[in-house]
Order: sequence, then structure tokens, then C-alpha cells
Amino acid sequence: MDTYSAKILGTDIAIYCFNTVIVGSGAAGLNAADQLYMHGQRDIALVTEGLHMGTSFNTGSDKQTYYKLTTAGAMADSPWDMAKDLYAGGSMDGDLALVEAALSARCFYRLVELGVPFPHNRYGEYVGYKTDHDPRQRATSAGPLTSRYMTERLLAQVQSKSIHIFDGYQIIGILTDSAHTRAIGLLALNLKGIENPKTRYVAFNCTNTIYATGGPAGIYAASVYPESQTGATGLALEAGVKGKNLTEWQYGIASLKFRWNLSGTYQQVLPRYISIDSAGNEHEFLNDYFQSPGQMLDAIFLKGYQWPFDPRKTANQGSSLIDLLIYQETALRGRRVFLDYARNPSLTSKHGQLDFALLSPESVEYLKQSGALYGTPIERLVSMNQPAVELYRNHGIDLAKEYIEVAVSAQHNNGGLAGNLWWESNLAHFFPVGEANGTHGIYRPGGSALNSGQVGSLRAAQFIAIRYRDEPLSVDSFVSQAQTQIQEKTDLGQQFIANITGKANVDEIRQNLGRRMTTAGAHIRSLTAVKAAATAAWRELESLPQTTRLGTVRDLPIAFANRDLLICQYMYLSAMADYIKRGGGSRGSYVIHDPEGLLPHPDLPDIFRFRPDHAHLSECIQEVSFAQGRCHFHWRKTRPLPDEEQWFETVWKAYRDSEMIQ
Repeated sequence: MDTYSAKILGTDIAIYCFNTVIVGSGAAGLNAADQLYMHGQRDIALVTEGLHMGTSFNTGSDKQTYYKLTTAGAMADSPWDMAKDLYAGGSMDGDLALVEAALSARCFYRLVELGVPFPHNRYGEYVGYKTDHDPRQRATSAGPLTSRYMTERLLAQVQSKSIHIFDGYQIIGILTDSAHTRAIGLLALNLKGIENPKTRYVAFNCTNTIYATGGPAGIYAASVYPESQTGATGLALEAGVKGKNLTEWQYGIASLKFRWNLSGTYQQVLPRYISIDSAGNEHEFLNDYFQSPGQMLDAIFLKGYQWPFDPRKTANQGSSLIDLLIYQETALRGRRVFLDYARNPSLTSKHGQLDFALLSPESVEYLKQSGALYGTPIERLVSMNQPAVELYRNHGIDLAKEYIEVAVSAQHNNGGLAGNLWWESNLAHFFPVGEANGTHGIYRPGGSALNSGQVGSLRAAQFIAIRYRDEPLSVDSFVSQAQTQIQEKTDLGQQFIANITGKANVDEIRQNLGRRMTTAGAHIRSLTAVKAAATAAWRELESLPQTTRLGTVRDLPIAFANRDLLICQYMYLSAMADYIKRGGGSRGSYVIHDPEGLLPHPDLPDIFRFRPDHAHLSECIQEVSFAQGRCHFHWRKTRPLPDEEQWFETVWKAYRDSEMIQ
């Protein structure tokens, strides 16, 4: 590491020089740092707002899933088979699907060797189970905290190698060369030196940037992401990185007091769904929309592994009808919705005991095999998944006594920033990895995101270690090309600081933009709503320097983050509007309102009429770039699954000559 200082138009800037800077300290970012080191590149640093702030460390589910090639049992599998299943989800590039499949076992066993406690049988087989959109039993889990275990083990590796970690630094700008075709560095706020103008800003002069900042969680109010995770996708879009499939998210039922996915076992134990009105009256609202108590129970049970909202599962008493009913209770009727694990649903029980005869054979067999064909929901949950109970208890919540307030919340961005076969974006030397990279298509198997993050960060590290080993620019050249960009950001900082009034509104701005996205751009969408929300986001972005008020200079990071989120929100909403205008229908994890469309249930209001998807865009990918305050859209066909020569001697020679990495 080389360190310099410069005064750029009156602003003191410390400049740190590296071959590669990794932004973000989740599982993908830490793996990128570890893999770079193992591949021989030691001139690296990791920059993070906080080592334990991200999604990897703070989120999960009943048994958080890692999706990989089958490693147990007699069912045949291959990278090609897995790639076909990933590709079949729609709007996914076939070459990326094959890479994720081919490297899944390598990345999985690396985590095993690091000590992530994935379970195996006495023969050494890492057994699996079937997850959503998965035709085989490829899923595995280390429990509710799988991604936390991954993060902890990978962080230990990074720390053991003495890799430079800049903890407490918030990226506020991606710096490019004069032609705006290549990333040359980063500008950050030093959160520990924010009050001193001489230590407030820090620049990183680097040949390569690996961007592992997670999904743009902060654009939503109803979100299962930790509050500390906001993302930084807007900065990359502002710098010219293309967005890809920005329309595609996953939404699912999550708890609010403690943000957590209520999938899997949390549903399969058949909790009681209730809403509470303003007078405090309880309503078991699901009872009114299912033809029989047994169909209601089966829908709740299926919600376990059909957890993400899916418009295809709203009709015929499907499991995603539950998500629509929750939206109706909360958004339309102004009620609060809760899950009760202490009591069985009233219409399905006699003297408090569940009548298991009402369930389908599939549901009964699952509970029987799990040793949970008895008792109350909490008793079944204790039997089937004690760690899922302990998780809430560790956060001060006793599921045996307390109702759990829930909402349909943003859970994962399947789209994101575009990257090539090595996860490099159209902005050269800039590699988005993890959830920041939009490798996924419309539908993805549960748990594939954890695999994708490990595979993508490995690929970026491999490419950089072989092809991008150059030293960073000279400091003079770096300053010459970056100083205008740096000045724009520091001038914006001064505008924010000029509005220190003692009474901040930065949190209010954050809440308002989140509510706008949850209302218009979540699982219930319409062209009118997303266009209006995009216009509102752009207007707020333009006026942000004038309308933002800080309490103290310590609010400056939130002001910068709000700007990033507004850029991001504007582009995501614009992408949704573009998709709808092109005739795109309800797919993935959202419905698009159409007054002439289908109504999933005859007793629902017309707001739930939606346009089904006819899959005419599922073989295409929407890409978007940002320039001069406008979004520019390009639609292209997905790249097919590769069909190349597999003759060993030919591949071996190309490998020896490093021709594979290009």
C-alpha cells in the first residue's frame, strides 16, 4: 500500500493506492479478498462501512439455503443439468448459468473446509433437499445463520492474511478515467473522521474495483434486509455501469420487529394468521377466502417452500393468495397482520388440537416424517427446527407467547448491475459481485444467491490475478483525471453541510422514499403508479441539496446515501415502466394491474386484477444506462447455454497457456 495526500481545489484528500479494492464485507466481498490473496495478488484492500453491517451477516430464514450441484444420493446431476435449470428461470444468460453450476461444488467445498457446518451423513455425503424452482435436491443449509457462518469463516481468513481492512468508510463516488470507460478509483467518507474537514474525505487509487455492496435494500420501506444495509447500486449506475433486469425482485412474508424471512418451517408448522383492526379486534382473515379449512392449511404449508410471492400461485387457492390477503389487510384495510405460533387456526382444530385429517397427504407425510404430527405450531417448530425458535429468543422474542407482526417485504434483487463471463461490467476494471450483480433471471432456485456470490467473487479474483495485475495510476495522473469528479462530490458535501440546522430531516427523506417504492414498485405494480413514483423520485433527487437538513455533520453520510438511493429508485422505477409499456406481464414476484385482467379470487377487489405474463420477454434481458439525467434502455436476447469443444487435451493445452481466462 502506498499512501499520499493531496489538496484538490482546497479540499484535503488522503489517497491510498492498491491494485484492487474490494467494497463490502459480506460473504462475496470477503471471498473476493481471500481468493485474490490465494491467487497471488497481495496488493489489495477491503473497504466497508462496518464489518458486521451487511446482509450476509444479518439475514437468513428458517434454514437458510445454499444451492449447489447434487452431492448425495442416487439422482444423477451435472453442471449442464444445473445450468439448464438456472437458465430455465427466464431472462438469464446461459454462459453465466453454466459458470455458476460448474463452480458451485468448488465454492461449496471451500466453505466446508473453512468450517461452515453443512451437515453430512456418516458416508460423507452432503445431503440435500428440494427448494423453490428446484427439480432436484440440490439445496443444503447450516441452519438459520448459514450466510453468517460463511461471513465469519471468510473474515477469519482475510484477517489471518493481514489484508488491509478500511473499516468505517462509506463510498460516495466511483471515479472513472477521462473517457468514462474505465474505473480508476473510489471516493469515500471517513466515518470516524467525519467532523474534521482534513480527514473527512479519502480517495482510493486502484487498478481494479470489486463491488460487493449487496442489493439496494434502502429503496424499500417493507424490507427484510437489515436496516444497516442500504446498498450502493445508484453510485455505480451514476458512473455508467449498466443495469440488468432491474425489474426483477423477490418479495415474501417477513417479520417486522426483528427482520427475518418467515419461510420454510415457519410456515410448514401451520401458524395461525390474524389481523388486528384499530379497535383491537382479531380476525382470522384467511378463513374467508378458502373454500375449506383443509385448503387453507395446505396453502399455508406450501407457503413454506413456495415462499416468494408468485403471481402463478395466486389463483385456485394457491399459496401466494396469502400474500395478496396480507396486502389487503394492511394497505387497504389499515390493519396489522400477525402470526400466532401458540394456537392452531381455529377452524381447523377441535378443543385446540389440529385436525390433521384436513391436510393433503403431502403435508401430512412431511409432518409425519419430521416427527411433528401433533401439538401447536410452536411445539411443531421446536420439534422440527429448534434453532429457528432460538433465533427469535436471542432477539428477545418468545414465539410461544408473542404474536409476530408481518408484512410482504422486499427480500432479494434478482437483477442488478451487468457483468460479463468474469463478472466485469461494461465499465472496465469494475467488477460487481454478490447481490450487486444481476446474474439471476426471473425465477431462481432458493439459495442460488449464496452460490452466485461465491462463484462471482472467485471469477473476478481469477481474472484480476491473471489479466489485471498492473500498478495503479501515478498519483499525478489519478488526480488529473479524477479531480473534477472529486470536486463535484465534495461541493455536494458542502451544500449538505451548509444546511446544518440542528433539526435533521434525513431520516424522514429515507422513510418517504422507502414508502414510495413499497407502494408503487413492490409486488403490486401498475404503469400509472410506477411512472408517477419515478417522476417523484427524480424531482426529489434534483432538489435534494436544497431540501436536505442536517442536525450535525454526523448526518452527512445519510444525506449521501439518500442521494444514492434516489438515483437507484428512479432507475428501477423507470425500468419497471419501460417493461410494462413493452407489454410485459405479471411474472417473477410481482403482479401488474390491468382493469381487464384476471382476478385471483372472486371476493377480492378489482385492484388485484392483473395481466398474466405471456413469456414473450422471458428470453430477453432489459439493460439500462444512465446519462444526462435520462435512462436509456436496450433489450437483447439472452445468451444461450454454451456448446463448446470438451476434448480433454484441447482444454488442457488452453488451460496451460492461460487462454481460458480472457
